[in-house]
Amino acid sequence: MADTSLGAYSDPNTTPPMGQAVPLGAQHVLAMFASNVTPSIIVAGAAGLAFGSAEQVYLIQMAMLFAGIATLFQTVGVGPVGARLPIMQGTSFAFVGVLAGIAATQGLGVALTACIIGGVIHFLLGSVIQHLRFLFPPLVTGLVILAIGLYLIPVAIKYAAGGAASFQMEAESFGSLKHWSVALTVIVVSLILKFFTKGILSMAAILIGLLAGYTLAFALGMVNFAAVGKASWITSIQPLPYGFEFNLGAVIAVTLVSIVSAIETVGDASATTKAGAGREATDEEIAGATYADGLGTAVAGVFGGLPNTSFSQNVGIIGMTGVMSRHVVTIAGVIMIVCGLVPKIGALIASMPLPVLGGGVIVMFGMVVSAGINMLSDVQWNRRNMIILAMSLSIGLGIQAVPKSMQHLPDTLEMLMVSGLLPAAAISVILNLLIPKDID
Repeated sequence: MADTSLGAYSDPNTTPPMGQAVPLGAQHVLAMFASNVTPSIIVAGAAGLAFGSAEQVYLIQMAMLFAGIATLFQTVGVGPVGARLPIMQGTSFAFVGVLAGIAATQGLGVALTACIIGGVIHFLLGSVIQHLRFLFPPLVTGLVILAIGLYLIPVAIKYAAGGAASFQMEAESFGSLKHWSVALTVIVVSLILKFFTKGILSMAAILIGLLAGYTLAFALGMVNFAAVGKASWITSIQPLPYGFEFNLGAVIAVTLVSIVSAIETVGDASATTKAGAGREATDEEIAGATYADGLGTAVAGVFGGLPNTSFSQNVGIIGMTGVMSRHVVTIAGVIMIVCGLVPKIGALIASMPLPVLGGGVIVMFGMVVSAGINMLSDVQWNRRNMIILAMSLSIGLGIQAVPKSMQHLPDTLEMLMVSGLLPAAAISVILNLLIPKDID
């Protein structure tokens, strides 16, 4: 009889039986699906593309397709590319502010060209990232992961309450009991199965919770299958759909965010090995993860996809399930590729109402925060480190909460600052280098 205990799959190279591996892979997809496609919807809107237009749908399909391809870069690997760890890749929220601004003012051609060049530079970081690793001790990486989780939690609440865009949050139904009942169903079912069952029911708790919420949403008339009927069966991909338009400012902006993304990936790789195997990530794993990040971003940009990065919420799944098999996440990558190539499948998954997804990502984003706190548990909490944490989070998250505080900066710098992640990461790195470690 197979060992289905959580500790049975702490080796990345082990594989659960297919009957467990497939639903576990689907769980990874469902946990990140909304976050993966949302950046494309936002950037498409900023570029002036009509909602539901063929161009917008194409960007969404590319988000799914290249999230899957980039995931295979990570889990399967090609030469030095890939950490060979269960790291799920997806479209990064960190780039949304910058790319939306570029797309609105200079067009998608400039934005996607910057993604291609930024991806190449990000890829090159893989050759030196192990030598720069001293810049990212547990204090810095844990702080960045914590900041990312705190940044994402409001997004989860918006989903659970029934909206993400401003017009949805202004609707009368936003925050209704109907929306929250669906989201809470997902949360309650997931927690009950996680802590009061064993085996596959426990490991697939979030997937089953999402299905329970989806069922309730369908019963309440919240599910619309119209888009599924309209969707085609196959997607054709086109290189450089908006041309190649170089702009130095756009490239610099995307490259700076790529550095934040690289820090996030270092943290995610470390959090993955910490959560799944109780160890630190090796230099080879860190370099491979960085190579995969950059390659995934550059290749996606060529075909109209936005930058890819490791998805922190999927680290939360590994923390909850204890299943560290990279082959499970490989299955998730294949599912994303199928979704990207077959729009009807993507449309079916996209028919899942936001409150259903909101319930799932509340758990996942909360686990991202926990993963950051877990990494910070290795830090000696003297006054030096407490000051670094306090200043980084206070300024980073404070600017994010009050974006108009940066309105007099140049547009590109303003977009970088109001994300909150770049200032938090930069302050933590700089203070960690400047303040002597022997000061208490």
